[in-house]
Amino acid sequence: MELYYYLLALFVIIAFYTDVKNSKIPNWLTMSGVLAGLLYHLIFNGFDGLLFSILGLVVSGGILLLMYVFKALGAGDVKLFAAIGAIAGLHFSLYAIMYSIVFAGFIGVFILLFRKDLIKRMAYSCYRFVGSLLRRDLKSLEEFKKMESVRFPFMYAVLPGVMMTFYYFL
Repeated sequence: MELYYYLLALFVIIAFYTDVKNSKIPNWLTMSGVLAGLLYHLIFNGFDGLLFSILGLVVSGGILLLMYVFKALGAGDVKLFAAIGAIAGLHFSLYAIMYSIVFAGFIGVFILLFRKDLIKRMAYSCYRFVGSLLRRDLKSLEEFKKMESVRFPFMYAVLPGVMMTFYYFL
């Protein structure tokens, strides 16, 4: 197992702890992760390693930046995955993003089931969607923005997502 996986595990555990405790992933942590990933790969793998790290950083950060623009997650999560990409590279971080999104979906459904809100939301969503198609009017979909969203720290999904990625990569 590569040494940078240990660095990544430590980084994600600290990020999880700080996010759960303070509802925030601090900039010093994410920027330290980015810097550690870039330096590690530059020192141990030269210019190719630096490119490996930069590619992971830019693509992972870019994908989550799109999700941030649509208010699906916070800015700390974007920087977190940029750091994960810098430390573990593009391939690992893409799988970690995918698994984290899957776990976030499971957590969201579990919350809706626990609040006994799932059936009501599904029925309302179908009603609004079909109504907007029949009327050819997308303005009725604006009502979705008024619905209370299911919110929880994305880190609750990131930790198992990264663990699942470790399981398949190692």
